[in-house]
Amino acid sequence: MNWKEWLKYDFYRKLWSLFGGRPWTYIYRDIYRKYEIFIQSQWFFTGLAIFYFFGWQGVMLFWIFYTFGYINGHFFWGTKIVEGQKLD
Repeated sequence: MNWKEWLKYDFYRKLWSLFGGRPWTYIYRDIYRKYEIFIQSQWFFTGLAIFYFFGWQGVMLFWIFYTFGYINGHFFWGTKIVEGQKLD
């Protein structure tokens, strides 16, 4: 990759090319496969923070939106997991 090519990238691709070297979704998926307890702890503490700041209504609203995204993720992003996957 050269400098002129890098300038043509969109904002997200510039970020991950500088920090991580590949899309963050791939990195996050690899972390989940190797250190599942880290991701589960992250969700637990996210839930505690939402409850602390917004109460049960905030938790329910977050749960509804998360479930919607989770279902859509299975419709549109159901690709085979490839360890250490790179961009084609």
